[in-house]
Amino acid sequence: MRYWKYHGLGNDYLVLLPEEVGGEPDQEVIRLICHRNYCIGSDGILLGPLGSELCDYGVRIFNPDGSEAEKSWNGLRIFARYLWDRGIVGNRSFTVETLGGAVSCEVSEDGRIVTVDMGRVSFESVDIPVQGMPREVLNEKLEIEGTELIYCAASVGNPHCVVFSDDPTPEQARRFGPIIESHSWFPKRTNVQFMKVIDRGNIRIEIWERGAGYTRASGSSSTAAAAVAHRMNLCDSDVAVHMPGGSLRIELEKGFFATLTGPVTKVCEGVMTDEMFGAL
Repeated sequence: MRYWKYHGLGNDYLVLLPEEVGGEPDQEVIRLICHRNYCIGSDGILLGPLGSELCDYGVRIFNPDGSEAEKSWNGLRIFARYLWDRGIVGNRSFTVETLGGAVSCEVSEDGRIVTVDMGRVSFESVDIPVQGMPREVLNEKLEIEGTELIYCAASVGNPHCVVFSDDPTPEQARRFGPIIESHSWFPKRTNVQFMKVIDRGNIRIEIWERGAGYTRASGSSSTAAAAVAHRMNLCDSDVAVHMPGGSLRIELEKGFFATLTGPVTKVCEGVMTDEMFGAL
């Protein structure tokens, strides 16, 4: 099985061809491929390009636990770079259909920088979703292990819980992230960000990603956190989001329509042997 591996600020994905996977990907196969000891290892799988009636191309996105994600913005930037590397697209913008909707992408600087149209960020509970009466989920309280956390929730085509923190750390993300991810208030589970506002143009986050765990960088997490900071009037509309893997730029327009710009790096390409799948 052929693969192409890329990373966006340390968040790595494998691109697999639909014709080689043979239809619906098996969850056990996905978990094995993403395992960093027994196979290539990655934060997820991008299956494409697929045909689409709505967009130029389609892609399916899978988490390391085998579940399917609505969107992954690092994944989409990586998929855009893959299409550019294979000569399928050029420097003009093009659209990609995902489970969470259509996305516009543009590749520049010899493929190394990709901008994606994130669409509209919503804070409405019915969009995210979050349990309870319909509302904007802003500055609400959540008690975890005796600790009271203040959070806002947002949807960028997938669900996010942004927790305010004086000092976001990997330990905080690993401690509270998995509990919040599966909390009953979030019926589709949620991605979790622990955010500190540095100034009007900069924030810092640590990330626990739904279905993947602790993550060094995430495009949708960056967008959700930047949108929350702007919605709470803590930041301006042009925000640099700093993560352990590096920084991304989020630009927010009226109505909270967002674009994300950041780097993509090609790691390698190769073939996974049939022997590797023998244990299954």
